[in-house]
Amino acid sequence: MGWSNWSGSVTAPAQIVRPQSEDELAALVRSAHKLRVTGAGHSFMPLCESGELIVSLDDMAGELQVAADRQTARIPAGWSIRRLTAALWDEGLALANQGDVNPQSLAGAMATGTHGTGVELGSLATFARGFRLIGADGAAHWCDATTNPDLFQAQRLSLGLFGVATEIEVAVVPAFHLAERIEKRRWAEIRESYDDLAQQHRHVEFWFFPHSDDVILKTLDPCDPCEPPPTTTDMEEASFRRILNVAARLPFLTPSLQRLMMKSGISGRRRGPAHLVFPSDRTIRFEEMEYEMPRAAGLDTLFEVVGWIRRKRLPVTFPFEFRTVAADDIWMSPMNAGPVAAISMHQYAKMPWRNLFAEAETIFRGHGGRPHWAKRHTLGRADVAALYPMAGRYTAVRRAADPGGKFLNPHLESLFA
Repeated sequence: MGWSNWSGSVTAPAQIVRPQSEDELAALVRSAHKLRVTGAGHSFMPLCESGELIVSLDDMAGELQVAADRQTARIPAGWSIRRLTAALWDEGLALANQGDVNPQSLAGAMATGTHGTGVELGSLATFARGFRLIGADGAAHWCDATTNPDLFQAQRLSLGLFGVATEIEVAVVPAFHLAERIEKRRWAEIRESYDDLAQQHRHVEFWFFPHSDDVILKTLDPCDPCEPPPTTTDMEEASFRRILNVAARLPFLTPSLQRLMMKSGISGRRRGPAHLVFPSDRTIRFEEMEYEMPRAAGLDTLFEVVGWIRRKRLPVTFPFEFRTVAADDIWMSPMNAGPVAAISMHQYAKMPWRNLFAEAETIFRGHGGRPHWAKRHTLGRADVAALYPMAGRYTAVRRAADPGGKFLNPHLESLFA
């Protein structure tokens, strides 16, 4: 009994069940009054929260099935990104893009719009080509662009509202290798040159400690085949953890600690199979809010929110993360109005974050931003309707798929019921 998300900020007194077959899962869904599904718990919002039943697909049987043309593969929905990408690599295949961690389940990552970075690359949900779902009645359904097309369009970013995905057909690409480069740059320089850098590199992002004038720039580009990298992370965490623990006890030291930390030499190189270079170990617990800004507003928004933090000397201990994501046509995707700049704001889990995030959110919203569904936000039903033109159709498909509200919880009811 009992469930918690990765950061420890969301808990639920639910019964956790781990079906081993689709028939067992179908029976659970059929008999449940309320049910949610969890993967690795990397959602900071209470998406998986339930007072009754939480299902984990970790023990479900399944195997990778590569299509004859090698352009798609059918994958067990509960597989982690780590397990999936290793299996694809063994077949000489890969996902076109990933985020910077890989324990999330494939279904959970797609259901929330999880993404990496790259001006021509969309979220993981854009790779979906079809879904096998156990519906609220316990029956199995397939949906894709031609079979149950409305259900497919809604399911592409589903928030777990339309059924339990057991298998997902995903677009794949030939396996490739990446070279990672990390270096320190001046914030003023990056603010002027970021758009050019984003065009020059397949992947580019930076981290910006708000009390420093330097950023940590990371680029990833295709390279010749090579051995796996010697490390599983882009930066070591031990010294950063020590600084965070000091800041948690003495928050007023945060600005000085950040400037001191950024005076050190920061550089790094890794090369290897893409699925081993994309992700890095992230073991320090934090809370996160992320807003997807219209691409043209991204750098100005970051400049404003950092200026607010500096003026008030606020103890924001983690760096902002700045990435780019391509536009898509997914009904409830923050990227469906055009390409975005994704700005992630983090706070150490041992330190207060609610008021910080609430104030920062007014800046993000003021520049036309829309939040990542799995990261902290305060949207209500009226906000969803205003921000997403397809919200009404999405809700209508949800009512048809789950008329009794089996897959709703209080948080999702406040947005879509």
